Amino acid sequence: MSTPEFSTAGAPQRALLVGSSGGHLTQLLALEPWWHQIEHGWVTFDTPDAMHALRDEEHVWWAHHPTTRNLPNLVRNGRLARRVVAGFRPTIVVSTGAAVALPFFVAARQRGIRTVYVEVYDRIDTPTLTGRLCRPVADLMLVQWPEQVPLYDDALPIGPLL
Repeated sequence: MSTPEFSTAGAPQRALLVGSSGGHLTQLLALEPWWHQIEHGWVTFDTPDAMHALRDEEHVWWAHHPTTRNLPNLVRNGRLARRVVAGFRPTIVVSTGAAVALPFFVAARQRGIRTVYVEVYDRIDTPTLTGRLCRPVADLMLVQWPEQVPLYDDALPIGPLL
């Protein structure tokens, strides 16, 4: 399958793309046919691959990591999320996970900003922890495989991004 087509009709004016570095960021970068047409910003980790991939981007914020079971960094990322969402004022927040997504979805939800979660392509049989945590605050849940549809209420399959 190829990258899905994204309509620009009624498109948001400003997107905040949030994801861990590595594969999560790669999947967000694969949405380029959609996000390149609008103002956008990035939240990820300051790893060499992410810094290289986003070197020409105007709006980039570096999240605190590690995030797995790290309460202090969850709190730090919560503060970062409130600051970035208030200052950048996205009209939509899109994430492929992982844990860095949750504070940004909560901050967006508190401001009435739409959120879209794209479940990763490599978890087909069980939902990810981040997917389960973000689903209650996500306006739209997208999955990349038909087998993932039953894992989440009202998930929409979009096909693999990579």
